Amino acid sequence: MNATAPHVSVIMTVLNEGRSLPTVISALLDQTHVPAEVVICDGGSTDNTMSSLRALQQSMEGTATQLTLLVAEGANISEGRNRAIEVATHDLIAVTDAGIRPDPDWLEQLVATFAAHASEPSVQGVAGFFLPEVKGVLDTALAGTTQPLRRDVDSETFLPAGRSMLFTRQAWQEAGRFPEWLDYCEDLVFDLRMEDLAADGVKGLPLAELSVVRVPPRESLRAFFKQYYLYARGDGKADLWRGRHAIRYGTYLVLIPLLLALIGGGAWRRRLGWTGLAAGIAAYCRRPLARIMQLGQYRMTPLQLLAAMSMVPLIRVLGDIAKMAGYPVGWIWRIRNWKRPEIHWRTVLKLRNCQSVSENQAR
Repeated sequence: MNATAPHVSVIMTVLNEGRSLPTVISALLDQTHVPAEVVICDGGSTDNTMSSLRALQQSMEGTATQLTLLVAEGANISEGRNRAIEVATHDLIAVTDAGIRPDPDWLEQLVATFAAHASEPSVQGVAGFFLPEVKGVLDTALAGTTQPLRRDVDSETFLPAGRSMLFTRQAWQEAGRFPEWLDYCEDLVFDLRMEDLAADGVKGLPLAELSVVRVPPRESLRAFFKQYYLYARGDGKADLWRGRHAIRYGTYLVLIPLLLALIGGGAWRRRLGWTGLAAGIAAYCRRPLARIMQLGQYRMTPLQLLAAMSMVPLIRVLGDIAKMAGYPVGWIWRIRNWKRPEIHWRTVLKLRNCQSVSENQAR
C-alpha cells in the first residue's frame, strides 16, 4: 500500500459466523489497500464466532492491521455498525459483512473512487458493488433470479448494500447514523439520507464500479424465503418501495386471476388469457434466464444449466409470496409505532429539502 494512502477502518457485524470469518478476514488482509484496522461487533453469537475471532486477533498481532472486537448481545445490524464506528480509530469507514469475499482490490477501488470526487465536497461516501459467487445448480438459479449483474443497474440510481460501501465519519453523523429502530433494509434508509446530504444534481454515493465483493446466495429455498420475508418486512417498517409492492399485489390479486378467468371462458377469451399469461411469464423470467446463462455457461453442463433455468418461475413466485407476506407485517409494526418520531424519516428529509430551497431563494 502507498504510504500516503489514507488509513481506513473496516467495520462489520457478526452473529454465528464462526465458519465464514476466516475467509473474509483473510481476504481483508490480502487487500491491495490494507485496512489499518478491522472492527467487528458480535451480536451475541452462540457458536465458535468469538473464539475464532480471538484466535484471529492473536494471529494478527504485529501486522499492519489491528483487529478490534466488541460484543453487543442482542444488537441488530444497525446497532452493531454504530457501535463499531464509534470505537473505530480512523475517519474513513468501510463497511462489509461476514459471509462474503471481497476482491483483492475492493478497498483500493473504494478509496480511489472517493479520491476522484475530492473536488465535490458534498460527496462524502462511495458505493461498492457486489456479484454472486455460485457453485451448483441451486446457487446459480438463486443468484440469477435475485442478484443483479453490472449491466442490470444504473449507476445514477444505484444504492449500495451494507456489505460494500465507504464514507466519512462526519457523513455518518450528519446522516443520523444507521437507523437502530430498523432491523432490515437499514442500509437503504442510510443511503437515502446520504444522498439527501449531497448538493442538487450530485450523486451522494457514486458507484465504484470495480470495487466488488462476492456474495453467495442462500443455501436453501427455505432460507431464501425467510430472507425475502424479512427484507419486505423491513420495507414496510421503513415505508420503502410502495409502488413496487403495489404492483406485486395488483399482479397476483387482480391481473393473474383475471387472466385465469379468461382462460376459463370461450375460445377467443382462452387465446387472450393464455397469450397474456405466457407474455407475462416470459417478461418476468427473461432477465433471470439471461443472468443464469451468463453465470453458468462456463462452469455448468447443458443439463445443469437447463435445471437452473427451470427453477426460475418457482423462485420468482416463492420470493413474491415472501414479500407479500412480509410487507404488511412491517406496516402493522409501523402503525403500532406511529408516534415514534424516528420512523418518519422521510418527512425529515422533505422538511430539510424545503428549508434548503428557502435558504437558496433568500440569497
